[in-house]
Amino acid sequence: MKNLEVAELLNEIADYLEFANEPFKIRAYRKAALVIEGLSEDIEQVWKESRLMELPGVGEGIAKKIDDFLKNGKSKYLQELKKATPVDMESLGKIEGIGPKTILKLYKELKVKTVADLEKAAKKGKIQKISGLGPTVEQNILKSIEFARKTSERVPLGFALSSAEEVVRMLKTLKEVQKVSIAGSTRRMKETIGDIDILATSKAPEKVIEFFTKMPNVADVLAKGPTKSSVRLKEGIQVDIRVLDDNIFGAALLYFTGNKEHNILLRRIAIEKGLKLSEYGLFDNKTNRIVAGRTEEDVYKKLGMGYIEPEMREDEGEIELAQHNMLPKLIGYNDIKGDLQMHTRWSDGSNTIEEMALAAKKLGYEYICITDHTGRLAIANALDEKRILEQRKDIDKINKKIRGIKILQGVEVNIKDDGTLDMPGKVLKQLDIVVASIHSGFKNPKEKITKRMLKAMENENVDIIAHPTGRLITKRESYDIDLDRIFEAAKKTNTIMEINAYPERMDLRDAHVRAAVKAGVKLAISTDAHNADQLHFMKLGIGTARRGWATKNDIINTRSLKEMLKSLKK
Repeated sequence: MKNLEVAELLNEIADYLEFANEPFKIRAYRKAALVIEGLSEDIEQVWKESRLMELPGVGEGIAKKIDDFLKNGKSKYLQELKKATPVDMESLGKIEGIGPKTILKLYKELKVKTVADLEKAAKKGKIQKISGLGPTVEQNILKSIEFARKTSERVPLGFALSSAEEVVRMLKTLKEVQKVSIAGSTRRMKETIGDIDILATSKAPEKVIEFFTKMPNVADVLAKGPTKSSVRLKEGIQVDIRVLDDNIFGAALLYFTGNKEHNILLRRIAIEKGLKLSEYGLFDNKTNRIVAGRTEEDVYKKLGMGYIEPEMREDEGEIELAQHNMLPKLIGYNDIKGDLQMHTRWSDGSNTIEEMALAAKKLGYEYICITDHTGRLAIANALDEKRILEQRKDIDKINKKIRGIKILQGVEVNIKDDGTLDMPGKVLKQLDIVVASIHSGFKNPKEKITKRMLKAMENENVDIIAHPTGRLITKRESYDIDLDRIFEAAKKTNTIMEINAYPERMDLRDAHVRAAVKAGVKLAISTDAHNADQLHFMKLGIGTARRGWATKNDIINTRSLKEMLKSLKK
């Protein structure tokens, strides 16, 4: 069904007509969009049967625009409107607080056509002189332009999630708050986010908004209303909050969590069932009576499907599986029993082995593996053969001292340019776990890097390949590697592929995790922690695994120590 696509088209046309100041046409297109969005039958079928003009609010003119769109996949009229509009509506519309009416006013008064024009006018103090705008609006425009510039690149989840969780923690201290949750792409654990969405329920929304805008980590208040507010935190991230009634919390959380495509499909299913779905609840289309909304589970159930975990809500086939009760049971955030990559003072870490072990024990882990760097890698204090033996003695001593957690000795060994390792096999054979990774030659051709890793995987001592694509989010692209061949070899050689949970890495990424799972490859989630606090990065790795539809059985470090060790080559 293309009902929602047609409705979105009509609303976009209305936006351009609003700039052109044609109020009668605007209302007509908005009304037609509402009618088609709530239509219980397929708009394409109505079109094929020449019944478009039978729909309320759809006259000859709008019917022709729908006909053109459904026939050609695009709208000639919309393209003409865009050409006739002398301003960059799309870019200007991304600036906080700038809508079609304001854009029109700025164009008429100051000939503002672009964001650059807007910034220039604001810096010269021209915007504050326009009736209805003033100095506050002008300053907010400048702040919003600067913010848009800073956040043109999305923020890595690892740096945003802690901010989001801190906001939630503070809101929970307020007695007026009943429920509160992170929503949006942050809740979906997407690797980068634009801003943070928070939903809360309360019988006193004004108090919640007041508290929210005065939190100690707030740098600027961007917008403030009775139930909504936007702030910019001191670390530069925008946070939006909505305060709702408790009886619609589930519907709102569902609406503000799923990506656009997921939500469109849910709304289509609702329409097919004679229902209407929005952030305000799931309603009977005839009686307008709410039939679900308090919880997400209730909404999904009324739509004829099982609960879909937030990380899966990306329109990747999850809805179809939910309708047939075939969703995988994803790995849980409490399923990890040990961390298989971390670094200590023996190489480039900042804590001792004992400090790392005690921190891991507090997290409830049964085991950890110390994987300090080795060989000729240009990393401070990399271990040689002699120091590996000395470290083993240290680990044995600490294992006798600390009860309730087992410390394994491993290394992170470098895969050299020819695919061999920078530590002799006789040394690696004595270790509990060998983690191998590429740290150089990122610009090598695809075939060379692929063969390099394949050779390392064929080494009998290599248990795990760490951060397999070498990327650093927002800093460095993945190297060019044939992951299909890598996964095929991983299955054949029983080599474990790592989901590195370090915020800048998150490597394997979600799509690669899903491909690995499909190929039958076993995975390990590790933090690559270089200090004890970084052991908390595990949540990012689990989130990535869940986005890749990985189950508990796909991840070797969800198993007991004995069963995990059985998963390895040795």
